Amino acid sequence: MRILPVSLALLLSACALTPPLARPDPALPEAYADSPDAAGNAADLGWRQMFGDPRLQRLITIALDNNRDLRIAMLNVDAVRAQYGIERSALLPQLDARLSGGRERTAANGASAASLQGTHAAGLAISAFEIDLFGRVRALSDAALARYLASTEAARAARISLIAAVADAYLEERLAIEQLRLTETTLADWRQSLDLARLLKDAKQNSGLDVAQAEGQVALAEADLEGRKRDLKQARNALALLLGTSAPSGLPGGLPEGLPEGLRLDKQPVLTSLPAGLPSDLLLRRPDILQAEQALRAANADVGAARAAFFPRLALTATLGYASPALGSLFQGGQLAWGFTPQLIQPLFDNGRLESGLDLARARRSTAVAEYEKSIQTAFREVADGLAAQATLSRQIEAQQRAVSSAERRRELSSLRYRAGQDSRLELLDAQRQAYAAQQTLLGLQRLAFRSAVSLYKALGGGLQETTAAAT
Repeated sequence: MRILPVSLALLLSACALTPPLARPDPALPEAYADSPDAAGNAADLGWRQMFGDPRLQRLITIALDNNRDLRIAMLNVDAVRAQYGIERSALLPQLDARLSGGRERTAANGASAASLQGTHAAGLAISAFEIDLFGRVRALSDAALARYLASTEAARAARISLIAAVADAYLEERLAIEQLRLTETTLADWRQSLDLARLLKDAKQNSGLDVAQAEGQVALAEADLEGRKRDLKQARNALALLLGTSAPSGLPGGLPEGLPEGLRLDKQPVLTSLPAGLPSDLLLRRPDILQAEQALRAANADVGAARAAFFPRLALTATLGYASPALGSLFQGGQLAWGFTPQLIQPLFDNGRLESGLDLARARRSTAVAEYEKSIQTAFREVADGLAAQATLSRQIEAQQRAVSSAERRRELSSLRYRAGQDSRLELLDAQRQAYAAQQTLLGLQRLAFRSAVSLYKALGGGLQETTAAAT
């Protein structure tokens, strides 16, 4: 039994062959080029504070409870956690209780009578426990732990992406509703204009050309109206898919009933001016970067396990219990038995399998390094794009609002002049189309401002906290 302390000493003094983790040091600037002067970081905002529309908040809650992609991500975390438990269990010996018995009939050469012998045993056993002399088992456990942590970051990224996707789909639905409402109003106005053109023709005050132009304009608006209806249905279908729940039949777009009334697109309380913090914050907040870092740690640990595979493995099998030829005397005094069987295995020739395994582990580590660097570069670009949009869209929307006001004044004046016979139908037609196009462009810019805000919020790593302290 003196060998057991020696084995424990070897286990505690095991020399690990896992190389030090060489995590790349990204060259990030001290600040973003278009970052606002506001202090703080938008990632600290809860999503309820970011998205103030009660209907949108309810939809996000439903999606977090029912979305299938998020459910798959969470189940993947459970699977990887179980795999980590399997790898970690190899660090300690497995203790089994064993009870065996048997009888054997033998006959000696030339003997007329055969002998009947029995063997019975009961006790505890350790089977082929690997004493981790060179850190192979520890490296495998570390790799499994890193992959588990990577899966948790992947699940966090899935939650953030889902929140952003629901917000984006909801705002797309709001845009479709506003565009449909604008098209319906414009079509009604143009139909009135067509009626006027027909009355003027009947009164011999214009030609059939004006009527034909008005009819063509109305037909274009009617075609546009059908397209807007299709856009709204598709937007609601996309939103319903993200929610991951079935709604009662008869409700529009498959959306659940009992939702609060939605706000107009121009009344949406979405924060569009977001503080970005420092570029270095991304390394601590972005779950995809943290996931790539854990994947790099796992790949580095795999290199250590591949290195340790070249060295001897010491496996231990031990038993302690009772053994007796007769079952009735199994637990009587003097029947104590023990066994201790160490086994040392040294690879000699495997036709290059171990070398190829080490090369594969190193190649995967290099790939993990590249993916880690790429995740940082991608994150920085997404934030920079969001800040660039934030810095320009507000001024663009303000200018477009002036353009809409100007187009509306021109349309009203052209309508008055046409009724008075001072302008041609072609001038009125151009003014009406310009006003309609200007309004559609304004709606698109408002939608783009919200989309950019959602993308920037996601890019900064925000989206998990439900509530935060109210801003003072």
